Amino acid sequence: MSATASDQSDAADSGPVLAADGTPLKKSLNRALRAQKLRALALIAPLLIFVLMAFIAPIGDMLFRSVENRIVSNTIPMTARVLEDWDGESDLPPPATFEALYYDLFLAAEARRHTRLGTRLNYEQTGLSSLFRSSGRGVDDVGEDQRDLLEDLDPQWEEAGFWHGLMQGNGDSDRALLLDQRARLAALAGESFQGDIGFTPGEDIVALLPQTAREYTAFALFTVIEDEDVVAEEEPWESVYTALVQDLRTADLSLYSGPGAAELTRAQAALAELPPIDFAAAFEQIDEDWIAPPVWDTIKMYSPDYTTGYFLNAVDMQKTTDGPEMRPEGERIYATLFKRTLFMSLMITFSCILLAYPVAFLLSNLPMRSANMLMILVLLPFWTSLLVRTSAWKIMLQQQGVINDVLVWLGLVGDDARLVMINNQLGTIIAMTHILLPFMILPMYSVMSTIPESYTRAAKSLGATNWTAFWRVYFPQSVPGIGAGSILVFILAIGYYITPEIVGGTTGTFISNRIAYHISSSLNWGLAAALGSILFAVVLVLYWAYDRIVGIDNVKLG
Repeated sequence: MSATASDQSDAADSGPVLAADGTPLKKSLNRALRAQKLRALALIAPLLIFVLMAFIAPIGDMLFRSVENRIVSNTIPMTARVLEDWDGESDLPPPATFEALYYDLFLAAEARRHTRLGTRLNYEQTGLSSLFRSSGRGVDDVGEDQRDLLEDLDPQWEEAGFWHGLMQGNGDSDRALLLDQRARLAALAGESFQGDIGFTPGEDIVALLPQTAREYTAFALFTVIEDEDVVAEEEPWESVYTALVQDLRTADLSLYSGPGAAELTRAQAALAELPPIDFAAAFEQIDEDWIAPPVWDTIKMYSPDYTTGYFLNAVDMQKTTDGPEMRPEGERIYATLFKRTLFMSLMITFSCILLAYPVAFLLSNLPMRSANMLMILVLLPFWTSLLVRTSAWKIMLQQQGVINDVLVWLGLVGDDARLVMINNQLGTIIAMTHILLPFMILPMYSVMSTIPESYTRAAKSLGATNWTAFWRVYFPQSVPGIGAGSILVFILAIGYYITPEIVGGTTGTFISNRIAYHISSSLNWGLAAALGSILFAVVLVLYWAYDRIVGIDNVKLG
């Protein structure tokens, strides 16, 4: 009996510990912890979603623009595909490129997107903006003789209903072409081209006249969805006539008996008497720059969906057919701006440390009533607009301003030798030091106010001088406040652009001013995103270096 009881006791000791409900205690604890974590996640989920949607997603989208380059492939997709096979060794791409450019540019001009493409490429080569703008107006005249021949040959070629019946066909519908043109227009216009348009190209006519069917389908979609007209009542674009002229030179009409068969046969015979359309010569007539090799080199380089061009421009380099290379000496501005931004941000940070430390030391050693009164003076600038404070410094720092007048009155400077403190780096440092000083005082004060006075009294009782007690005992304990204030001020300073814009002139502006310019004025968001990405990376590297040298754990706010 005793042996059996001992065996049962050993078995109970070696088995899992059970909870009150009979489940293993470890499993029950894991379930409780998991439920607790889910409840915590549910509590922070609204804030997390808000941060992701309103902060992380927009920043990620903006940074993605530094490498995204779909405007070329979306605006002139057929041209971009033809250029993929061009090795760039010949002066000009093959004739098929000019034909593809005609159809792409015609549709882009109808959608008013060709000027956007010209603006984008103008960042890389000056003059392309005006080239695309003028070409958008000139493509209407390409193939005009052939179109006139068709209209003179048979008045039906000018009737919208005849075109609609011809392209509708009398067989099965080709929905693949319709979907393809929907995607083409959606990529070009940046909006959805969904909806019933009352037209689907016929399979027989798509096989017989592929280019004509493609252009007429694009015309039908644009007419119904964008212009809100009835496609069967609108005469096709000039590009549809040009596509028909091109198709009829190679089409075999002997087996076709559908709608418009007789008209197509007569048109084919008449067009055979005219020379084919020379698209390269037509574009040369529109603008001679189209036969300049650098234009096509630039289009080819920026045809891929993603590019390193923005980042190269951000470091004063450029893409060429031979690879990346430095820009001319007179065009290198961004490296100078980055160096200036880092240097001046450090100078502003050090200035704030020198001015804030004695103020924070005084506040932390005064009685609470007096410290609170003085703290109001520290916080008072926050009650005034940043623009007002900066404008006030612009007035005070002028050669005829208050500061120079006082210096002249005191006899420190002559009236004919007034100091130049505006529209330069000195003015930016003075104004930004004043604006960012409270951000240095507050962390320092919060740390210094927690340092017990008994430490310095004990050091003095052991024979230390006032300086030794301060430097060996008090100052090391205040370093976390200096670190917190320095990080805060430096990061704020490196991203400032209003104050440098107003008081900095040409030599006191930051890289952030250039980013703001590209976002609001030149609309070169890709370059602005690249500059912002580099600035963000520089801040992260400096933050990492600070953590390695000082240690982020030593940074305290009190």
